[in-house]
Amino acid sequence: MTEQNHDGPDAPRGCPFAHGSAELTRLYGPEAATDPQGIYERLRKEHGSVAPVLLEGDIGAWLVLGYRDSRRVLDNPRQFARDARIWRDWREGRIAENHPLVPMVAWRPDCVSQDGEAHRRLRGAVNDGLQAAVGRGIRRHATHFANKQIDAFAQDGRADLVADYAGYLPMLILTRVLGLSEAEGRRLVESSAMVFQGGEDAILHDGIIREILGDLVERKRAEPGSDFTTGLLEHPAALDHDEMVSHLRLVLMAGHSTTSNLLSRVLQLILTDASRLSGLTSGQLTVSALVEEVMWNSPPLSVLPGRFAVSDVELGGHHITEGDLLVLGLAPGNRDPEVRPDPDVSVQGNGSHLAFSAGPHECPGQSIGLSIIEIAVDVLLHRLPGLRLAVPPEELTETASTWMSLLDSLPVEFPAQ
Repeated sequence: MTEQNHDGPDAPRGCPFAHGSAELTRLYGPEAATDPQGIYERLRKEHGSVAPVLLEGDIGAWLVLGYRDSRRVLDNPRQFARDARIWRDWREGRIAENHPLVPMVAWRPDCVSQDGEAHRRLRGAVNDGLQAAVGRGIRRHATHFANKQIDAFAQDGRADLVADYAGYLPMLILTRVLGLSEAEGRRLVESSAMVFQGGEDAILHDGIIREILGDLVERKRAEPGSDFTTGLLEHPAALDHDEMVSHLRLVLMAGHSTTSNLLSRVLQLILTDASRLSGLTSGQLTVSALVEEVMWNSPPLSVLPGRFAVSDVELGGHHITEGDLLVLGLAPGNRDPEVRPDPDVSVQGNGSHLAFSAGPHECPGQSIGLSIIEIAVDVLLHRLPGLRLAVPPEELTETASTWMSLLDSLPVEFPAQ
């Protein structure tokens, strides 16, 4: 459902959702779950590079569809802040504490929710902790858990590489990095997925994540170890308990969900294109080149929450009002015809996609995610020669939420071991 706009093509268009003047397109629900790309393209035709939309609970927001407008928003925190406390719907009481948007959009005491000096203090602690984690052997952990996951199905001759491999592997690695047990990591996979899925269970599962991580902080305070959590506790930035839990949650959820989705998409690309599979096995093609292609065409996070207008501003021909929520369309931005007039032209060697965000809040853990994917693909192809897709490519399906589009399954066959 889309609002009808009768302004002239050159007239600045106001914010329809602020006045309840029309029905807007919903970024959730049945159509959004099955055809998000169709929605993005329709919105681009109707509204240009920025479109008014409705998020869960029919909360109004601006979806930024244009590549250049997304960069403008991401690169200018003084104009478009990350601090959700200036969000007008929040200030005026339209967002209850149990609203499904809260886990994704609301303010938290972490670096993602801050700008300026507060952001630099907290981001510095996270960066230092992630660099130390890399030094302790991310690739070694990835190799261990990749082999362990494959061991569980290698004798069967078939598997679902989403449910049996990509869906768990990043979380198992990250729980080792944070200092959690493997059993806790498996519990966190479901809760992390439910938060990104949204709906009435998002708050419940966000609480489960916070409880597990809160217990972890207290354990590590009493018994320090060689892990990210201990490093964060001992950092000169002196994070308090709430800041600790919020940053562990940030690293865990962002690191697992995006890496899992990206790994699934890379495996899908390899298994649905024989030339790419042969290129990898012959050494003529690298995993990093395939990752770059997927980052452009199927970024692991389709829509990034959120930024908030610090004052009234024009963006994409629309008047954005102080306190408005903006969500960044990473997927439609990467396909913006102004920067990619022919989406079939190779993007190899072009790392200017939006998949890692941009500006001061650009993803700090991207090198860790890429290392996990490279190891996961290499180990899988080495362990399972003869790996092939078990269904025709056109039978593969995906389901989207507001924030992510996920491959439902990736059934494969191989000689049993």
